[in-house]
Parts: sequence; C-alpha cells; structure tokens
Amino acid sequence: MKHIKAKNVLPEDVIKIIQEYIDGDYIYIPRKNSNQKSWGEKNGIKEELKNRNIEIFNRFIQGITIKGLAQEYYLSEQSIRRIVNHENTLRS
Repeated sequence: MKHIKAKNVLPEDVIKIIQEYIDGDYIYIPRKNSNQKSWGEKNGIKEELKNRNIEIFNRFIQGITIKGLAQEYYLSEQSIRRIVNHENTLRS
C-alpha cells in the first residue's frame, strides 16, 4: 500500500478537520464496500490458482493418479481430491 499526501488529494478544510483528531500520524482510510476486492484479485493469485486447479482436474481426467498429482504440485492427496471434486461439481 502506498502513501498519498493528504494535501495532494484533500481540500484544506477537510485536512484541518482530520488534524483535530489525528495530527501528524498515519491514518488508514478503508475502501468503500462497493470497491473492495476479494482475496487474490489485486495480485492475480486467485486467477493463478483457478488455472492450476483446472490443470490438475484435466490431468486427473487424463489418468494421472491423485498420488502423482500430489507429488507434482506439492499438495496433499486430500487437497488434490478436494480440487478434483470441486472442478467436477462445476462441470456437472
């Protein structure tokens, strides 16, 4: 998260009001609910995991074993089963 100088984005009267409550310290202003991003959207990890899971499912369909996939992707066999079941549900 980068810092933005208040004087560059806020009107002077708003800055003075804020200074009544917090003077010279940092303050975090959260996003509006309508602008919030869900986990992984900002850095793209959500999309990467989605693509990985589709790849795992497709390889399972091609005959790669749960154990083989677990070793290849450094995941537990339980995680591979969960991914396969989830992808199978999405396609049903």
